[in-house]
Amino acid sequence: MGTNEKEARMARVVHFEIQADDVERAKAFYTAAFGWSFDDWSSVTGSTYWGVVTGPEDQLGINGGLMPRPTSAPAPQQGTNAFVCTLQVDDYDETERRILDAGGQVALPKAALPGMAWQGYYLDPEGNTFGIHQPDPEAA
Repeated sequence: MGTNEKEARMARVVHFEIQADDVERAKAFYTAAFGWSFDDWSSVTGSTYWGVVTGPEDQLGINGGLMPRPTSAPAPQQGTNAFVCTLQVDDYDETERRILDAGGQVALPKAALPGMAWQGYYLDPEGNTFGIHQPDPEAA
C-alpha cells in the first residue's frame, strides 16, 4: 500500500465539548440526568471551562468539557445543535493540511493549551464542527 505506520494510524475521538448559554444550568442538568461531575479547568484554558467526568477511568468511554456558548445556537429546526467531538492526532499541522485538502475549513485556528496540547476547530464540508488535539507538554 505504501503507507507508513504514522499515515495508517486512525484518529480517535478522545474528548467532547458541550456549549451552553447557562453553564450552571447545564451542569445541574447533566449531574441530575447522568450523574456526571465537573472539574474547573479555567486556570488551564484561560477562560471558563469545566472538565466533564462521565464515569470511572476503568470503564469504556470518554470525558469532555463544558463551556459558555461563544455565539448564538441555531434556532429550532435550523440544523443540529450538538456536542463537538475532538480527535487526538500525532501531527497537528499535517492533520490540518489533510483537513483543508479534503475540503474542510478552519473554524477556530490552532491555539496552545499551555503545558498540555495544541487545539483547534474545523468545519467539515457539511458545516459540522469538530476539534483536533495534539498532546504537547511544550505547547505555549
